[in-house]
Amino acid sequence: MNTTALFVGHGSPMNALEDNDFTRTWSDLGDSITPSAPRAILSVSAHWYTRGTGVTAMTNPRTIHDFWGFPPELSAVSYDAPGDPEIAELVRDVAKPTLVHNDQEWGLDHGTWSVLKHMFPDASIPVVQLSIDGTKPLSEHLDLGTRLARLATEHDVLIVGSGNVVHNLSMVDWTAGNTGTAWADSFDEAARDIMLSDPSRLETLTEHPGFTRAVPTPDHFLPLAYIAGVTAALGSTEVGVFNEQRTMGSLSMTGYQVAS
Repeated sequence: MNTTALFVGHGSPMNALEDNDFTRTWSDLGDSITPSAPRAILSVSAHWYTRGTGVTAMTNPRTIHDFWGFPPELSAVSYDAPGDPEIAELVRDVAKPTLVHNDQEWGLDHGTWSVLKHMFPDASIPVVQLSIDGTKPLSEHLDLGTRLARLATEHDVLIVGSGNVVHNLSMVDWTAGNTGTAWADSFDEAARDIMLSDPSRLETLTEHPGFTRAVPTPDHFLPLAYIAGVTAALGSTEVGVFNEQRTMGSLSMTGYQVAS
């Protein structure tokens, strides 16, 4: 079976520079995928949150340093993967009836490159990004994910969602290390149970008592909806869990590898 989709808990932008358990796992994942490298990567990052849906359609996307207050070494990172306008057109086609516009201005934000830098350090695989329409409900993102599955099955595109299942910066405990609060653990575990059993039920997580604390804003959670949709559409899949860890009390680094 080949890896067709990944959800990655990307955490701090500093992970782009650090050698830790999380980034070593990303590197190992990349090593396992590289022998049968995909034609391209479609990334859905928490950090491109828009009104309407866009896809990067340029041949050479820029590296976006969409953060502040970090060491200058982080802003010096460049991830020079090529784009792929043909893949962008395929995205627009399979996404219908969702209207997706070609974007020539964005590029690759840190939700994408901080992860891919470890997985595919030579940056040789073309990367396009799909924005998240913040005006749409969770159900529509899940549905769009099911349609995007055709990119994996018909066009050898690896679909990557980059966010965090639990992401509450206002409740971060800098002394907590790699541990989570009880509500963060409970929500992350509930998400895992759904991803491993019936990803089409992801929307039921909104009923979890920890939802409002785990997902105070939807931007970091919605990339998971795309990967849940892809997984549900593929049907016969193997879903693996990696980096199943809470950190600083209110962040989850948990990721999912989908193979079919």
